[in-house]
Amino acid sequence: MKHILLACGVLACCGALAQTPAPSAPVGASAPLVTTASGAQEFRLANGMQLIVQPDHRAPTAIQMLWVRVGSMDEVNGTTGVAHALEHMMFKGSAKLAPGEFSRRVAQLGGQENAFTTRDYTGYYQQIPAGRLKDVMELEADRFAHNQWPDEEFRKEIEVVKEERRMRTEDQPRAALMEQLNAAVFTASPYHHPVVGWMSDLDSLKPDDVRAFHRTWYTPTNAALVVAGDVDPQQVRAWAEQIYGQLPVHALPERKPQIEPEQKGLRRIEFKAPAEQAYVALAFRVPAMKKLQDMASADKDALSLLVLSAVLSGYDGARLDRALTQGPGRVADSASAYASIFGRGPALFMLTGVPTQGKSAADVEAALRAEVARVAKDGVSPAELARVKAQWAASTIYARDSLQGQASDLGSNWVQDLPLDADDRLLALLKDVTSADVQSVAARYFGDDQLTVGTLLPQPLAAGAKPRESAASGADGALR
Repeated sequence: MKHILLACGVLACCGALAQTPAPSAPVGASAPLVTTASGAQEFRLANGMQLIVQPDHRAPTAIQMLWVRVGSMDEVNGTTGVAHALEHMMFKGSAKLAPGEFSRRVAQLGGQENAFTTRDYTGYYQQIPAGRLKDVMELEADRFAHNQWPDEEFRKEIEVVKEERRMRTEDQPRAALMEQLNAAVFTASPYHHPVVGWMSDLDSLKPDDVRAFHRTWYTPTNAALVVAGDVDPQQVRAWAEQIYGQLPVHALPERKPQIEPEQKGLRRIEFKAPAEQAYVALAFRVPAMKKLQDMASADKDALSLLVLSAVLSGYDGARLDRALTQGPGRVADSASAYASIFGRGPALFMLTGVPTQGKSAADVEAALRAEVARVAKDGVSPAELARVKAQWAASTIYARDSLQGQASDLGSNWVQDLPLDADDRLLALLKDVTSADVQSVAARYFGDDQLTVGTLLPQPLAAGAKPRESAASGADGALR
């Protein structure tokens, strides 16, 4: 997921931060395919697996992240949720390790670990003392290639997954609404179904469904290993070739395009659930970011929409805060905007709000659309635009203080076929986004034909029940 909120001085020099051909490697060393200005290097192992190494010597730690280009969008009807279920089962054993032993080994090495599944990818990571990197590489490669567990482990774990669905979706009214909204927005795209899967599919999922998904998608040519921290790239390259580069490879199935048809009319859904407050979410179909090459491409609109989202709610006191949640004309307790333009599938621009006491979801919907219409009519001021760009630069630079943040950016760029230095390219292009660009997209992408509205209709709470009003799931539906 890209950072949406970085100092103006940085933006002026971002054009110099593009990827460059690697310098000549020492005799006997393996030259990287690409080297970025930040020092990240990309290699291709003998079996086709990608390796990305980001040296950072500020602390004697390292993080290993294994990214697999498979997520819920690669599932078929009847087995939704299988990508996430497999993520759980990857901790349940291999040909060498008993169930749960992987996590115990990582802890013994002084490390921390976790995993995540989204629509677009699945990821696994361990942060450890740099001197134990090779040990966790061996552990991860083993379970990647040789995941193995008894049926009984699956029968226990699928109940954990079901409970996760109940707690995160079915017992969370806003999250449940967002699940229904996505299902209404997307018809042909596999973004239609939730990452966790539909409960009926989880009920009928079999151990062999999970094993088959692993056999199909978990192959070195569909994965990238990202290592960041106090490491030597050539040493990591040698270990990766020895440990991962020897894993067997098989052909991937053809990924057939599932193109979302043009929407030709406003769609509405209403969702009833016990809740104290209503909630409204507006989903507009917008162009996705695909190439990130130059502002003459179709990506220009996607970038401008990203800026629009920040103008509306990218900082305390932004437009939606001022217009909807403050002053005598207040209609909402909270309001936000988000441009979900990165990913392997179609993109959305979201506007959401919670009505304040005495106001309705319809009041909030109208106010949200009025703020976009105001931008379409009047544009944004130079000061407003400069503030958004400065915050964007600052947040991106701040994220680089985290090894996990660095590795996550490199891995997600790889998943989406973006260049390794996509963040720097994004910043360089953002400095050229003008008020006219933002005004133009506000005028062109927020009509009824591009809109699906979801409204949460609060129902009485059961006696003694605690209200659940937590925010809805993230736009990419990520599960951890």
